[in-house]
Amino acid sequence: MFDAIVVGARCAGSPTAMLLARAGHRVLLLDRAAFPSDTLSTHLIHQPGVAALDRWGLLDKLRDTGCPPLEKAVYEVADVRLEGCSRGVDGHRAAYSPRRHILDAILVDAAVAAGAELRQNCRITGLLRDEDGRVTGVSGVHQGRRFTERARLVIGADGMRSSVARLIKAPYTATDPKLTCAYYSYWADVPADLELYEQPGSWVAAVPTHDATLVLTYFPQQCFRQVRADASRAHLDRVKDTAPQLFERLRGKKRLERLRGTGDQRNFIRQATGPGWALVGDAGHHKDSITARGISDAFFQAEALVRNIAEPLTEDPDLLDKALRRYARERDGALTPGYESTLTVARLEPPHAERLAVLRAVQSDPELTSIYFDMVAGIAGPSALLTPRLYELLTVQ
Repeated sequence: MFDAIVVGARCAGSPTAMLLARAGHRVLLLDRAAFPSDTLSTHLIHQPGVAALDRWGLLDKLRDTGCPPLEKAVYEVADVRLEGCSRGVDGHRAAYSPRRHILDAILVDAAVAAGAELRQNCRITGLLRDEDGRVTGVSGVHQGRRFTERARLVIGADGMRSSVARLIKAPYTATDPKLTCAYYSYWADVPADLELYEQPGSWVAAVPTHDATLVLTYFPQQCFRQVRADASRAHLDRVKDTAPQLFERLRGKKRLERLRGTGDQRNFIRQATGPGWALVGDAGHHKDSITARGISDAFFQAEALVRNIAEPLTEDPDLLDKALRRYARERDGALTPGYESTLTVARLEPPHAERLAVLRAVQSDPELTSIYFDMVAGIAGPSALLTPRLYELLTVQ
């Protein structure tokens, strides 16, 4: 009998398993993959996620892999160019953008070091329930053998296509249409900061990662079939049209690995918890990758879940259910604004005149620029910009 079974061992599942194991619980961690392994990702860990890695004692491990700190951000739209850095979280102003086969291995190793039992190449086929319908465990296949394991809590951390959510039939509390399709490539010897370029119907980003620079392009969802027909050409044309200075840096450079992309960027929020189960990460809350919030949001959910359930996990099931509902409220309250703002960005609509006026004011003031990059990182909401200094600059325009 485990205290918790965590299905999915990447950016949501491994931290959840690690924190529960550090709290003294017996944890089983399962994943379809073997580690180290790669997965589709924007790679970016915003400052709230960096601060979480530091709290967990893992930030130095990431730095030791040679992942470069992102200490400067650039954002261009229309005639506006912002350059600066977020004000940060707990003293962490830099972001990081690690390759996922490196980051995920660090997180898995930390969960195992904390005492979680890891089973790789493991597929979940069903859930166990008691006579009242409460989830009490999982069934699956591991190394060709069927198994069942029981636990007080089953946690789905298995991504956008979560098997746990499907087997539970976790209801959606919000659903929105797909808005973009995205492609990305890796390039050798291309200097870059964290760079974001926006035009109507287009979004391009560049970010240094391990021994390479990641270049991402976004297209409206309705263009997916056309883009997919010649994705490499569409990818480079998008960089050339939207970020010509970045395109010039790519000239004569070597593209590493194959082009990656997806047209399946779903936007939804699922109910976070129920009797004997909980969802963390993309399993319960998934939005377009254009704001690159997924990793930081996964870290937040792992901490929020464990903070709420660590003590009642070994107590009466009714107390655990109350704790799970607290987590659900905390998750929804914290992440819903970011979900809505991400949809706004992902619509790729032309910037309206009022927004451009604000951005022109912001670019003239380093402190306002830092606040803006706080918004990009999910540290602050739009109201943080509404300072006397901003109103003063808008009056002068």
